[in-house]
Amino acid sequence: MAKAKVAKRPTRDEFALEEIGNQLTEAYQEKSEILLTVWGAEEPVRGQIVNMDPRTGRVHVQYEEEVNKVKFMDIMGVNYPRD
Repeated sequence: MAKAKVAKRPTRDEFALEEIGNQLTEAYQEKSEILLTVWGAEEPVRGQIVNMDPRTGRVHVQYEEEVNKVKFMDIMGVNYPRD
C-alpha cells in the first residue's frame, strides 16, 4: 500500500513572510480581530492575537474562550472579518 502523499506547505519568499509578520504585529498591537488563512486547515482561524511566541514560532489567537496556537510558517494570509 502506498502512503498518501501529504501536500507540502507552499514556500514563500522573505518579502511575503515579512509582510505577514508585519500584519500580525499590527493586528496584535491594535487588538484587532483577524482571520488567518492557515495551510492545511479547512476553515480560517478567527480571533484576536493574545501572544506571539518567538520561542515556539506560534501565534496564539483567542476567539471567545478558545485559544488556537498557529505555527507562523503555516499562516498563508491575514484578513479582517467583514461582519
